[in-house]
Amino acid sequence: MSEPVEVRLLDRSYLVACPPEQRDSLLRAAQLLDQRLRQMKSRDRTVSLERIAVLAALNLAHEKLQAEDAASQGQQALGRLLTELGPRIDAALAAIERR
Repeated sequence: MSEPVEVRLLDRSYLVACPPEQRDSLLRAAQLLDQRLRQMKSRDRTVSLERIAVLAALNLAHEKLQAEDAASQGQQALGRLLTELGPRIDAALAAIERR
């Protein structure tokens, strides 16, 4: 069951419904977003809060996709390595059995 959790973004409070087991994750996400919003706001104080929020969301989404791509490439490389090691392990075991 969801519970209301208060998060603060740019000194504004928001109540967000959240399952208790996800509360800590939500608070960490809000802290990250608040940091990004503050960084963007400090760079250009004339930009509207709506634009700052959209740009911060786009930046975070882009970083998430880059991290997913990097993880996928790492998994593919690991899969290739394991595929290459299989025959070598089989050959080493066969050599041991022949002794």
